[in-house]
Formats: sequence, C-alpha cells, structure tokens
Amino acid sequence: MTFPAQPSIGVSKSARRSPGRVIPGFGISLGFTIFYLALIVLIPLSAVFLKTFTMTWDAFWAAVTSERVMASYRLSFGASLIAAFINVIFGGIVAWVLVRYQFPGKRFIDALVDLPFALPTAVAGITLTALYSHNGWIGQYLASLGIKVAFTPLGVVLALTFIGLPFVVRTVQPVLEEAERELEEAAASLGASPLQTFIRVVLPTIVPALLTGFALAFARATGEYGSVIFIAGNLPMVSEITPLFIITKLEQYDYAGATAIAVVMLIISFILLLTINLLQAWTRKRAGKK
Repeated sequence: MTFPAQPSIGVSKSARRSPGRVIPGFGISLGFTIFYLALIVLIPLSAVFLKTFTMTWDAFWAAVTSERVMASYRLSFGASLIAAFINVIFGGIVAWVLVRYQFPGKRFIDALVDLPFALPTAVAGITLTALYSHNGWIGQYLASLGIKVAFTPLGVVLALTFIGLPFVVRTVQPVLEEAERELEEAAASLGASPLQTFIRVVLPTIVPALLTGFALAFARATGEYGSVIFIAGNLPMVSEITPLFIITKLEQYDYAGATAIAVVMLIISFILLLTINLLQAWTRKRAGKK
C-alpha cells in the first residue's frame, strides 16, 4: 500500500532545498559581515590614517623616530615577543597537564587560567607591583639575589606574560583533547620513546594551535596598557611603553603625533601577524600532505 506524499505546509522551496540553513542566505550574511567589520574595524582604522595624513612627511618622520619613541618601540615589541614565546612554552605545558592528567584541584586550576580575562588590567598591574616590588612578598626575596623586577623591563615582560597566558592555553587545549591517542599508542608499540612520540606525533598536530596562540598573545601584549604602567615605572628610555607614549601625546593635544605612532605600531603588528598566519597556513598544508 502506498501513501500520498504529505504537502509541506509553510515551508518555502528554498528551505526545502537547504533544510540545514537556519540563517539568511549568502548575500545578506556577507553584506551584514562587511557592514559590521567596516563599522567596528575599518572606519576607526581609516580615521587613524586620515588624521596622520594631515602631517607633513618631515613632521611624521620626526614624530615616529625620536629617540624616546624608538626606545618605546624596542621595549613594547621586544617584551611582547618574549612574553609570547614564554607563553607558548609554559602555556603549552599547562594545556597538556589539564588535558592528559587527572588530579585534585584540576577544575580550580582550569578556571584560574581564565583569571587574566576577568581581572581588570589595572588591578592586575597593581597586584603584580605589590608582589614584585623590592619589599613585596616575592620581590624581597628576588631583591636579595640582586634581581629587580618592578619598575624595570623585566616587570613589563612579567605583566605581558600574565595577560597573554590564557590565549595559548585555550587555543592548544581543544586541539589536544581532539588528538587521536591511537597514533601515540601505535608509535609506542613500534618502539618510539616518549620524547620521539611527542616530537613526531603530538607536536606536528599542535604546532598550528601554538602559532595561533602565539599570535593572539603577541597581539594582546603589544596594545596592553593598564597592567603595565604600574609595574613598568615609566622611566624614559628604560621602561616607557609605546601605548603610554600615545596617551602622553593625547594629553598634550598632539592628536596627529599620537596617531602617527599608532600607525607605526599598527603596520608593524600587522606585518608580524601576517607572517605568523602565513607560517601557520604553511604548517597546516605540510601536515596535510603527510
């Protein structure tokens, strides 16, 4: 016995053709995406460039290459790179421990990783300064060893490492959770040592995630302000970061000078992030061929 096909009530032809579609079509979605990105990203960045173009070339060059500004570039980008590298190493270890081991207090430590996200940056800066100053709980013992953290470039690296850790952990953690344990077991059964298994089986899988976490941590660190100004000490030519120099220019109503420095930071950051993304794409392509 055959039954007549039931008519679809209230369902358009386009919906019957694409039963899984729950959002508007490509045209509307793309238009909204471009409009949103233009409103949030492109228009503000364009305003920065337009304000900078009001300067003459000589004035622009003088503003972005003065001795103090160059020193702030070296500190901001150098400290950001060092902090990102530190987070790649130790953030990867933290992600590995959280995924591969069970131990008391695991949920607490997992939640603690996100603390830099929730904690106001100014509070983080004040806390780090109190802990690592010469009379702080930790700083007093480091001072006895001749190590000064607060009000030095080392303090800047410490603050940037603190705020960048979650980006690496939360990027690597889901990749490790989805990794196939059977490949590691097969490598071990074929006589590979734990170190060889990690280098040849696990590491190629998580390298793209590590590069992504590095890029996110670096990008976050280059623009950090609140957690750094307290522990840096803001000594000219020593511990003065570029974002602080931009704020100083704004307080002096030198808007063109501030946007000029911001444009230089934007261009350098974009080049570094583009390089990292290209390296990440190359790594994924190479892993796919294998």
